[in-house]
Amino acid sequence: MTLDIELVRSQFPSLAVKDGGRRRIYFDNPAGTQVSKFVTDRISDYFLHHNANKDGAFVTTRATSAIIDTVRQGMAAFFNAGTVEEVVIGPSMTALTFRMARGLESRFAPGDEIIVTSMDHDGNVSPWLQMAERRGLVVKRLEFDRETYRYDMAAFERLLTPRTKFAAVNYASNITGTINEVGAIARRMKANGGLTYVDAVQYAPHGVIDVQTLGCDFLVCSAYKFYGPHLGILWGRKELLADMPIDKLRAAPTYLPGRFEQGSAPFELLAGLLGALHYYAWVGGDKTVFGPFDVPARTSINAGKLKMLKQEERLAQRLIEGLRALPGIHVHGLTGDNEMSERVSTVSISVVGRNPDQLAEALAERNIFVWSGHNYALDVISHLGLGDAGVLRIGPVHYNTDGEVDEILSAMKELVA
Repeated sequence: MTLDIELVRSQFPSLAVKDGGRRRIYFDNPAGTQVSKFVTDRISDYFLHHNANKDGAFVTTRATSAIIDTVRQGMAAFFNAGTVEEVVIGPSMTALTFRMARGLESRFAPGDEIIVTSMDHDGNVSPWLQMAERRGLVVKRLEFDRETYRYDMAAFERLLTPRTKFAAVNYASNITGTINEVGAIARRMKANGGLTYVDAVQYAPHGVIDVQTLGCDFLVCSAYKFYGPHLGILWGRKELLADMPIDKLRAAPTYLPGRFEQGSAPFELLAGLLGALHYYAWVGGDKTVFGPFDVPARTSINAGKLKMLKQEERLAQRLIEGLRALPGIHVHGLTGDNEMSERVSTVSISVVGRNPDQLAEALAERNIFVWSGHNYALDVISHLGLGDAGVLRIGPVHYNTDGEVDEILSAMKELVA
């Protein structure tokens, strides 16, 4: 299960880039990871050998159609979907969620209740608030505990009534890093006769996803957060997707999942997404020389994720311990040594008397890349009482090193002195 960090880093050309002789340190990963040669090679190969629209008679169009089928099979394995018909690929998580909100709203009657949370990215809040406004729905909010950084499950039970028809929750927070009990929420919503929509954007790069075990109805993530190109991918129950009214062209497909994927897709990015899945499988020990039409096994994808996870938990622990040792720094999230498996490696902090934007700029001068502000998690920042400033967010992933963590800790020590 040990990760060969030097071999891993050799697969990411961008990690070797320098600016003015100074190497880059990428801790901006929660907003988007770097991509491996598996991805760039697939994109290049597509343009050089397979570039065409789909569903025609000649060789390049047949290849494009085959790549679409292959990547959909790969993402079905990634999710443990029951069928490839349940995998919808779109431009982003947010775009897909707005489309689902439009499609689902006719299921609800005025006065029905929906639940959103104070721990979510706005991409899993605003679409549902707008749906509620259009349909006259009652919005309830599930808060998280500001001390434990977890959902209050007793409060969740109190929110439920016979009219509670929908809940939108996140698998892992893009601010606190908490991994949430979405399976328990989904099971309780199902027993109550409602649907559950899971934002797995922050969880997908770090953990194994099994929609069958979770019992949710929809789950969405973003490929560019797990070493792939800028695409969003949604899993939804077949019976729900099949019945959903949507806006579509007359000539567009009526079958699943094509009815949701309007217009010509960015086929080169689909090829790149397949490369990201091949990379997971390679890390997991599958030494196949993957071709453009090879589907990686779910076991290999998950083995790769688990190897990455061990490295990320260790880096997060090293980072959090180092930050907590510095004066005036508060970590917004789980910090115990035995709690690293209950959070992802996204670490958000506040520094007494220092503005997060200014700290991010000072780190950028050292070629250390981090994010600051609300990171689109408006309700999380508000619930934590952080005002307009937000947080400084540091996100190590498996290709980061102990030395890079030590470098940002050294920089932070200088900045808070």
